[in-house]
Amino acid sequence: MNVVELQDVTFRREGKQILHGVSFTVREGEHWALLGPNGAGKSTVLGFCGALTFPTTGSVSVLGHRLGRVDLQQLRRSIGHVNPRHPLRSPLTVRDVVLTGLHGSIETPPRIVHDPADVERALALIDTFGLGGQSEERWPTLSQGERGRVLVARALINDPRLMLLDEPSTGLDVAAREQLLETIDLLDRTHPRLASIVVTHHLEELPTSTTHALLLSAGRVVAAGPAVDVLSTSHVSAAFDHPISVTMEDGRWAARAGRQPAGTGSR
Repeated sequence: MNVVELQDVTFRREGKQILHGVSFTVREGEHWALLGPNGAGKSTVLGFCGALTFPTTGSVSVLGHRLGRVDLQQLRRSIGHVNPRHPLRSPLTVRDVVLTGLHGSIETPPRIVHDPADVERALALIDTFGLGGQSEERWPTLSQGERGRVLVARALINDPRLMLLDEPSTGLDVAAREQLLETIDLLDRTHPRLASIVVTHHLEELPTSTTHALLLSAGRVVAAGPAVDVLSTSHVSAAFDHPISVTMEDGRWAARAGRQPAGTGSR
């Protein structure tokens, strides 16, 4: 089943052309990486996938519904979002942060009383992602890595069919990044039908569960399809307009400036 489908999408903002004929399809159970340099149009594409932005021309369908012909509030409840810049200011507990995902809110709504089944589901997700002993810890006391895992649990509380992760490794040290990537990889087992899209600048931040990739440059598609085909030295170099050597080992990608000589493991 198609979860997200963009067909020949263009987008203009304040007279400037941001996207030029972007097309790609995300299917159930696929895990996409969305990569490209600053200004490539990644955030705009993610806005379409989250039913937050409408195209200037072309069509966007999310979860079988074409944008412009669907109740957006209802559609958005089936989409989970992970944003490391989560603007929470209150000292909510881990449990309560996860529960805010039920309402799509940042703070706990006034006078809300949660169903015990919802609380149990939140606690189960917290435990699944290695935070079982921290459900009563307060948000300000958490490390960036712990916050990332809490936000993944929050995004899953409504049992979404699509998850969008907007540069989830931002601000993380190497250990915290690896813990978060392990959390994302868990989704392949805990939520096998879930489709996901991860936006990042860095190939090193892609989880091993990545199945497909979309490379953008200046609002145009450089390549889209299976990750092993798209994330090659030639395609990545073209997207970033710079010689970049791409390697993959044990399901993880790496990139460095300059082309490696043939036979040294570059793709």
